[in-house]
Amino acid sequence: MALVLGSLSWIGPFAIDMYLPAMPVIAEDLQASVSASQATLMSFFISFGVSQLVYGPASDVFGRKPPLYFGLVVFALASIGCAMSPTINWLIAMRFVQGIGAAAVMSIPRAVIRDCYTGNEATRLMSTIMIIIAISPMFAPLLGSAVIIPFGWRAVFVAVSLASIVGFLMTRFGLRETLKSENRSPFKLSRMMNAFGILFRDTHYMGLTLIGGMGMGSFFAFLATSSFLYMDYYGLTSFQYSLAFALNAFGFFAASQLAATLEARFGTINVIKWAVAGYCFFACLLFSVVMLGFDSFPLLVGLLLVTYAFLGLILPTSMVLALEDHGPIAGTAASLGGTLQMVIGAISIAIVSAVFNNTPVPLVVAIAICGVIAATLSVFALKKPQVLQEA
Repeated sequence: MALVLGSLSWIGPFAIDMYLPAMPVIAEDLQASVSASQATLMSFFISFGVSQLVYGPASDVFGRKPPLYFGLVVFALASIGCAMSPTINWLIAMRFVQGIGAAAVMSIPRAVIRDCYTGNEATRLMSTIMIIIAISPMFAPLLGSAVIIPFGWRAVFVAVSLASIVGFLMTRFGLRETLKSENRSPFKLSRMMNAFGILFRDTHYMGLTLIGGMGMGSFFAFLATSSFLYMDYYGLTSFQYSLAFALNAFGFFAASQLAATLEARFGTINVIKWAVAGYCFFACLLFSVVMLGFDSFPLLVGLLLVTYAFLGLILPTSMVLALEDHGPIAGTAASLGGTLQMVIGAISIAIVSAVFNNTPVPLVVAIAICGVIAATLSVFALKKPQVLQEA
């Protein structure tokens, strides 16, 4: 299950990370501005986030697998559309449709885990999936560079289309349906709205979701600016950029291995609080170093590595704990959480793209702001949850 769910969860991040080295080339080939190229990321994340509101309830009604099939087919067709893009506006539109398909493989695996496991077992499985997801930023840009150099940037989208076909086959033959028919909920708008109301009133759930959202927001700001910053400002080649990007992802990968072990020893909430504190501290340290004029590429990469390492502790534990008390509406809870986090990420991209000046300053400011907000939320929101009755 970890292999199949991890591979499915890999498809969305792979579609993001694999084409990052091509963004400057795309801007040149399609005669687009930097902000327009960054909009291809923002449009993906907007649809990626909002569509989860549909997939979550749909998976509670129809089971977990049918919505996965639908999403993977949409993703594959949209990826071909991206490869055929004649203009930047076409690419932005196709990326929007691609995000609609990718949303299925982000929200539904969380609900599948909640169907089968809770507590420490769920965290271990979520951490294992995070391992597979974390491998994507390490290898996807390298694979992207390997495809882009001989075949051009359009070949990247052909490759991810093929990956979605593999995901479809893995879902069909390697994943069992985890939501039995007797446990499915017939769709009622009033029921869905009631579920959303319960979740929005649950400060514990919302606090955990928004803490994860701040981490997502800081990382999405990095996604939107890193290729232009590393390649244009610091002069790296696409291959060197891929290596630097992989190094930034290594901290997340390494820390995620410790999440379940630390949770078992110290408790989930304590792990999240300390991880958020570390994330905030190093985010502010990075901001201070850059603003004081220490414009060093190795220092930037090193501090980003440590900062994002704390996200490897925050994201899997916060995801599991947010769903812990919402088993009957796990699909809806997972989709709402994913939507809120993706929307925060899209807003982060929009803001950073609007003020990006090809220097590290906009990026480190965004990361520091996200760190401070996450730390504030951890103080006020991470208390013993009040279990609300779910209809």
